[in-house]
Formats: sequence, C-alpha cells, structure tokens
Amino acid sequence: MGLVKRFAKDTAIYGIAAVLPKIVNVLLVKLHTSKLGPDLYSDNTQFYVYAVYFNVLLTYGMETAFFRFFTKLKNNAKVAQTAFTSILTTSFIFLAIFLGFADSISQFLEIQKSYFIILISILVLDTIVVIPYAYLRVNKRPIRFAFYRIFNISVYALLNLFFLLLVPYLIQKGHLSKSLEIQYDANPKVIYIFLSNLVASGFTFLFFLPVIKNFKLGIDRQLLKKMLHYSWPIMVAGLAYATNENLDKLLLGRMIGKETMGIYAGVYKIGVLMSLYVTAFRLGADPFFFSQHKEKNAKEQYAKILLWFTIFGAVFLVGIMTFLNLVVKLLIGQAIYLKALQIVPVILTAYLIFGIYNNLAVWYKLTEKTRYGMYLSVFGALVTIGFNLLMIPKIGYMASAWATLAAYGSMTIASYFIGRKHYKVPYEMGKIVFYLLSSGALGMIMFQYFNHDIFIKIILLIIYIAMVYLMERKDLKALLNRK
Repeated sequence: MGLVKRFAKDTAIYGIAAVLPKIVNVLLVKLHTSKLGPDLYSDNTQFYVYAVYFNVLLTYGMETAFFRFFTKLKNNAKVAQTAFTSILTTSFIFLAIFLGFADSISQFLEIQKSYFIILISILVLDTIVVIPYAYLRVNKRPIRFAFYRIFNISVYALLNLFFLLLVPYLIQKGHLSKSLEIQYDANPKVIYIFLSNLVASGFTFLFFLPVIKNFKLGIDRQLLKKMLHYSWPIMVAGLAYATNENLDKLLLGRMIGKETMGIYAGVYKIGVLMSLYVTAFRLGADPFFFSQHKEKNAKEQYAKILLWFTIFGAVFLVGIMTFLNLVVKLLIGQAIYLKALQIVPVILTAYLIFGIYNNLAVWYKLTEKTRYGMYLSVFGALVTIGFNLLMIPKIGYMASAWATLAAYGSMTIASYFIGRKHYKVPYEMGKIVFYLLSSGALGMIMFQYFNHDIFIKIILLIIYIAMVYLMERKDLKALLNRK
C-alpha cells in the first residue's frame, strides 16, 4: 500500500502540470463557441485533428522509447542524446518538405494555406521540446516541468482573451485606428486562436533553451535502431488512437456537414473532462510502472492501482452527470451546440474505459511486446471507421459517440485477455466491471430521466459514493492511514 500512496503523490504532482493546462483549454471552449459559429468551430476542430496526426508522426513513439531505455540502460546520457538528435533532425526535414510543398499539401487536406503554415510551425516547435519534457519527468523535476506546461497554456489563454475579447471591445469603443480595425476584421476569428497557439509554442521553446543546451548532438546508431524497433509500433498505435479520437469529426464534416461537425465537436469537449483524469494518471503511471516492474509485489500493486483508478473515475463520471447543467453553462457559449448534449454520458464512459485500457497496457510495455499495442489500436481504429461509416447515415452524430465507446471497449477486452497470457496481473475484474457499468448506466439514467432535477441527482450521487465507501472501506482506511 505504501507504493500506491507514493504513486498517488507522483501522479498528483504531474497531474497538476498536465490537467491544469487542459482545464484552462476546456474553459476556453465557451469563449470559442461564443465567438465562433459551428462552421468556424469546425475549422478549429479540423486544425487540431490534423495537429494530432502530425504530432504522432513527428514523435514516432520516441518519448516512450526514451523512458524505456533511460531506465533500462546505464548510459543515460547516450539515450538522451540519441533521442533528442533523432527528433531534432526529423523535425527539420519535416519543416523543409512541408513548407516547400505547402500549396499542394494544404489543398489535399482541404485546409487554408495560412492555417497550414501556422500548423506546421507549431508542430515543429512543440516536437523539439518533447524529449526535454520527458527528461524533466524521468529526472524527477516536477516543479520545472509544471512551470513550462502552465506557462505555455497561460500565454495561449491570455492571447485568446486578447484577440477574441479585448480587441473587439476596443474596436467597439473606438479605441483602435480604422486601419487596425479593418485588418482585424479581414481575417476569420479562428485564425487568432491558431496564432495564439503559435506564439505560446514559440515562447515555450525559448524558455526551454537552457535545458536544450544540455543535450549534446549525436546518434548512437545501434541504440537508435533498438529505440526505433521499440517505438515504431507505438507510432502506429498512436495513429490508430488519433483515428479513434478524431476521425469521427472529420467523417461527420464530410458525410453530414461542417455545422454538424462543429456542434458535435463543441459538446464533445464536455465528455473530454474525463480525459483530464486519465491524462493525470498516465503521466504518473508510465515512469512508475517502468521503475517498479522488478519489485516482488509489482503485479499486486498494478492490480490495486487499476481498481482505485476505476473507482475514482466512476465517482467522477457520476459527479459530472449530476452537475451537467452547470458544466454546460460554464463551457458552452451558444445554445445551438446543445443539440448534441446526449453524447456526453457516452463519451465520459468511453474515456473511463480508455483509462482502464492504459492501465492494462503495462503488460506489453514491460515485456517489450509493443507491437501488441499497435495491433490493439489498429483493431480499435477499424471499429471506429466501420461503425462511423455504417451508422452515421442512420443515426447521425450519435453514431460517432457510440463508435468511440465501442472502439475503446473492444480494445480493453482484447488487451485484458491477451495480456493474461504474457504478463498476468491479478486484477479484480469483477469489481472493475461493476464500477464501470454502474457509473455509466447511472450517468445515462440521470440524463434521460432526471436531467433537470438537481435534487434527485445529488441524492443519487450521495448514494453512489456511500455504496463505494461501504464496499471499499477496509482498503480505503488502510490507504489513508498508511504513512
């Protein structure tokens, strides 16, 4: 239980660094949905969907490979040097090629050239600092790690407020010159979101220069081959994950229309609240799982961690659904987006399942069978593609929500049964499945029957928490009393 408590502390530190910026980003949804109609919001969505895909390609699993080999090999400096030089080299190659063919590539992707140039600039700046970020994590520098994360999102958020709130206010009051007003109005407002991101990434890169200067340039070819052998399945898995996470939005835009895509993407952000919890867990989990795998009771610790992850996630899900109307007021700026509100409980449940999948992934990461992560993710991507193509014409955007749940659910089930053959962990699957199904079902009941009755929803939340306490009181007391 002591290891679990220490894991919780590490997760909290890195969780703040990861989740606080994401919370700020989620809170900006109201500003974006207030200032952008569904059509322009779909442009914003498309921009960041492509960003996800390109980010996976540019990092090609090297961050995870860095963690693995840094903890595995004695020559840590050689691992850091090789990983950073590899990422730096491929980033500059990417930049040169995509700037050189910006016209044809942007046309192929159906994105404005100006947006595309901003996009690749952001991607290169962000990619160069991936290994320095990982270096801070693996060397237990959470304060500095948190500073860079929070600084980045702070610049981004402040510039969003400046461009989308302050500048229009100054124009309305006549405090800006006519030429500046004309120049500002000549551009669609969505471009100012992209420019805010570019400036934030640029400043973050500059702040990282003292860290980057510590990295020597050079590649150990034999080590790089081993790292690439380990990382390429992770890249493929990342592309499949990007498909599970984002392809639905692109398909909705092409099969139904940009407005539907924008509405769905706006409300989807509410469901993504669960991903904040999952992200906080993952940042603490990767270093912990790798560092503890040689301990005698490592498997028992992994099992206990998954159970408590599911318990807290289930309570979080029910809590969001209890106060859903308040969340909507905080995050959504125009009533037109509320047409898709019924996707929220489905997306919340899907992300909780994905968090469980991340836990189960320990078996193929520790046994260096990362190709299974690729197989599972590709399997999920095929479910996503097939379900969307088949069901969008029949049930519209709800098909995309259910496709996400089906994909993550199928991946999790497959990972559990395959993992038992390679690295058997004594997970308490009965309890895990119970908490998952009970929270998801209760969330859907709350939305369908009691969405506007906050009193009944609060009572249901209290009953659910009490049930969890009664079932887990022994372990919970032991966890809290352990020093």
